[in-house]
Amino acid sequence: MDLKKAIYFMLLSTLAFTFMNGLLKLLTAYSAYQMVFFRSLGSLFFTFGFLLNKRIPILGTHRKLLVLRGLVGSTSMVLFFMALHYMPLGSAVGLRYIAPIFAAIFAILLLREKVKPVQWLFFVISFSGVLVLKGLDRNIPLMGLALVLIASVFSGLVYIIIRKIGSREHPVVIVNYFMCIATIIGGVGAIFNWKTPVGIDWLLLSSLGVFGYFGQLFMTKAFQMGETNAIAPLKYLEVFFAVIVGVIFLGEAYVIWSFVGLAMIIGGLLLNIWFKQRLLKK
Repeated sequence: MDLKKAIYFMLLSTLAFTFMNGLLKLLTAYSAYQMVFFRSLGSLFFTFGFLLNKRIPILGTHRKLLVLRGLVGSTSMVLFFMALHYMPLGSAVGLRYIAPIFAAIFAILLLREKVKPVQWLFFVISFSGVLVLKGLDRNIPLMGLALVLIASVFSGLVYIIIRKIGSREHPVVIVNYFMCIATIIGGVGAIFNWKTPVGIDWLLLSSLGVFGYFGQLFMTKAFQMGETNAIAPLKYLEVFFAVIVGVIFLGEAYVIWSFVGLAMIIGGLLLNIWFKQRLLKK
């Protein structure tokens, strides 16, 4: 374990995802499907290259689960990209992080796992943050909130599918399936909503996949090098960075209740991480 390197890689990961999300918000003149297409296609160059170079079987062995993960993940991505058309970047990123609540519910229903009563309290705190954001922040319309919440539901289901796959597939094989399916879905959807990029937009759209891939790569390295309880909370810096990008570069405005709601969402989830780590140490 190398905690310093793990922190370094997680910070790089959050910055890469922040740049990607900032570009997504900047490019909302294009449809969500078109952005999904470019984001996924860009990552495919890296995932295919890695698998071919390492001579790892591209098709994997648990193909039904891999396809299901790709379909569910692609649905979540499309919905989240749509939500960015309606709401501030920081709020959208923060709301997306309630996915662990839905993952816990799916784990109970599908995997028969148990959740301690105090964990439900933490989830209530997080979900109350959602209500604060919607009720007191007029920058969040109902359509945007609905899209990001449904995206979080599908994201929570992704966690369960990946847990079901476990270590039986190489992580890059899982990501490659996801990117392949997302490229197809984004490409088909973009046919009906295509807007030809002009000038620097070609570069910006192509950069989505680069930032997305390296964000995923650095995050994987961070978790490989450091303990989860020390590294996972740093992931939530992405919300902080997203707010900064939104205010400075995108001209977004936030009210005090925006920060209260985001703090409740992140605080409840961090408490849940802390509690789960305490259980593991007993």
